[in-house]
Amino acid sequence: MRKGWFGKLKGSLKKSRERLSSHLSPLLAHFPVLDEGFWEGLEEALIEADVGIQVTQELLDKLREEARAQKIRESAQLLPRLKEKLVDILTTEKQPLFSEGKLGIFLMLGVNGTGKTTTIAKIAHRAKIEGKNVLLAAADTYRAAAIEQLEIWGKRVGAATIKHRRGSDPAAVVYDAIHAAQARDVDVLLIDTAGRLHTYIHLMEELQKIKRVVMREAPEAEIKTLLVIDATTGQNGLSQARLFGKALEVDGVVLTKLDGTAKGGIIAAIEDELKIPVILIGVGEKLDDLQEFDARAFVEALLS
Repeated sequence: MRKGWFGKLKGSLKKSRERLSSHLSPLLAHFPVLDEGFWEGLEEALIEADVGIQVTQELLDKLREEARAQKIRESAQLLPRLKEKLVDILTTEKQPLFSEGKLGIFLMLGVNGTGKTTTIAKIAHRAKIEGKNVLLAAADTYRAAAIEQLEIWGKRVGAATIKHRRGSDPAAVVYDAIHAAQARDVDVLLIDTAGRLHTYIHLMEELQKIKRVVMREAPEAEIKTLLVIDATTGQNGLSQARLFGKALEVDGVVLTKLDGTAKGGIIAAIEDELKIPVILIGVGEKLDDLQEFDARAFVEALLS
């Protein structure tokens, strides 16, 4: 990870780091020797950071076991061990974001307001930097200005947009986009979808139909279904993710607006509860403010 990006990551996690520090610093001062008061305080600090109850319990169990085995008495000695245990939990096997030699199709999911369309633009920007030929598909045909918004972003990053009239069948847009991608020798096709949770059943059926079209029309493509979650929504974001996860097999999570939350530990809760890896994180508004998730860099930035 380049130095400049780590500095940006550390800056974006300032609220989360200060929130954790406000619990951990007095905890270490009040309980220099390990006892039940320290363990209770550490549990509270991790849950307050939205690390999640299950992950917190797993961390505490491992730390307790290590403290007993190595006869650790001082609470300060546990901080580096806490970092390592958290890195272990957050580390998952990574696949390259873009495939080589075949069409890569990204089916982007998420409720309205998560930053899904902006995320599509940022992924497109990354692909263009790597020399990829990129195409966008405006399959959110219902939300006001969604098509125009995607098209504007497409022009900014140098990617054409396949669109139909507002209110059209989203699956038809995707069908046309796949065939356009195949005809134009496109490397990356990014599909924007609707995120209207108040029409949950209809939306999920629509998304399932879109995915069937993708798999039928592009069987040789590498298909990634990515769920965009707004970090500032915390546990509510997890609830949304569970709904999408029931309807579709999700390959990875893109966590946006990490710079706006004091509960950056939500990444651990996502990976543990949803069993879906966080593969990209967004820490700002600029096109290059989206990077692949690095567990060790994240933990260092959170607990430094």
